[in-house]
Amino acid sequence: MGEMEYWKQQVAKGRISRREFLGRLAALGVIASVADTMLLSAGFAAEPKKGGHAKFGVSRGSTTDSNDPAAYIDEGTQFPLWGTLSSSLTEVDAKGNIQPDLAESFEFSNNAATWAFKVRKGATFHNGKDVTAEDVTASIRHHMGPDSKSAMKAVLASVKNIRADDKSTVIFELESGNADFPYLVSDPHLPIMPANPDGSADFASNIRSGPFVFESWEPGVRARLKRNPNFYDTGAPHFDEVEFITITDVSARVNALTTGEVHWINNPDLKTLSLLQRRPGIKINEVKGYGHYVFTMDTTAKPLDDVNVRMALKWAMDREEIAKKVFLGHAVPGNDNPIASTVKFAADPLPRYQYDVDKAKFYLKKAGLTTLNVDLSVAETAFTGAIDAAVLYQESAKKAGININVIREANDGYWNNVFGKKPWVADYWSGRPTIDLLFSEAYAKGAPSNAEKWANPRFNELLVQARGETDDAKRAVMYAEMQQLVHDDAGQVVMVFNNFVEAHSDKLAHGDVASNWGGDGLKIAKRWWFA
Repeated sequence: MGEMEYWKQQVAKGRISRREFLGRLAALGVIASVADTMLLSAGFAAEPKKGGHAKFGVSRGSTTDSNDPAAYIDEGTQFPLWGTLSSSLTEVDAKGNIQPDLAESFEFSNNAATWAFKVRKGATFHNGKDVTAEDVTASIRHHMGPDSKSAMKAVLASVKNIRADDKSTVIFELESGNADFPYLVSDPHLPIMPANPDGSADFASNIRSGPFVFESWEPGVRARLKRNPNFYDTGAPHFDEVEFITITDVSARVNALTTGEVHWINNPDLKTLSLLQRRPGIKINEVKGYGHYVFTMDTTAKPLDDVNVRMALKWAMDREEIAKKVFLGHAVPGNDNPIASTVKFAADPLPRYQYDVDKAKFYLKKAGLTTLNVDLSVAETAFTGAIDAAVLYQESAKKAGININVIREANDGYWNNVFGKKPWVADYWSGRPTIDLLFSEAYAKGAPSNAEKWANPRFNELLVQARGETDDAKRAVMYAEMQQLVHDDAGQVVMVFNNFVEAHSDKLAHGDVASNWGGDGLKIAKRWWFA
């Protein structure tokens, strides 16, 4: 192997930096233009260029979507209205680490029960008003009121007080210590908005502090935004204008990319991905994250309120077959534990759910049944492959005496009219970077995003205890027990952990891609550029 090829491999593997790579090649007498070309072939983009009008095709979105962050449901709102229009106090980088964003710094005291965030100097809203601690206070309290339906209400229940210490410093006082709190305030539901004179948050004006300024938005159809010339991060964004176009049909989405209508899409058709990859001018990005595809049961609805029925359904799914035939190697089988293996304190509860007709029949018998008839509502907007997965599930369950009636729901309005309304539905979770954040948002008793309506007293007791525990060994034991409780008792059939698979025109360029959410952490408009 030649020396240039050796250093190319080192930079591609992340063992040396871009700067060191260029320095090594300069020492070998390689001119800068050749070195830049080698960087590109090693997986590094050239220095970002400014300008251009980028269009992104997203798979989810509905005409009933709201611009109220307390009501954000899917990427139809999260892409344009959070990652593009707005900023939060913190953000997760490409390596999964928490970084300051609208806050320039943060620190804790009182055993992590008190957190102080300093608002970035020079940060302004799109109307020119300075971002202050009062704006932060109003934005967070927006999710905490008694009538709030926000997905973050349960997560923020541990915040007993928020106050502006001075114009730029906001203090969070928690019920107990929480070392993960900076991750919590990075959530897409928590953009910072201007405070109204009465202390409430102004979400209606669409004035935010993010990298792009609002131009227009037709829910479930299209959002248009233009670059914020006064954005506090002078290195970003790079595009002049961006559009997010909702295309729920996967064939139409792929066609939009190949015809140049859009420059990027998420969730392409996995069955034809190899063909798409061979098309000139198209690139495929695939990263492993925390996301998982699930069938969510309402644990208060009969017959799903019987844990033995839920267990029968868990054993009646052939997850290996679904991962292989529907997701074609771009996902790994789940085990009804929603915590990805890469998350700190992740456990692997036993027994592992594998397809077992005899065990499914055993639990049906424990429920006093010999057969079971149950409806499962699905739509492709939940996740690409939802219908195919449901049909395979239907076939495998029949052998155990379980008759799953697969109801194909309309994509438009699915999240408002079906999800949380019907007893068993297809759902998708992007996951979260910490266990506390996901469990608080999706599994805590009474949490708005707890579509299972699951309420396990021991789980909820441990949730509070683990959050305030500073000893990692003790915390690991608590989280292991909680994951076991979810595995054994909760109402989500965690079918697979999916990779984020996305396709884009080779006219786009980017750096390292984040895996906490799809679309480079939902911040593709901020982080990418035209090559």
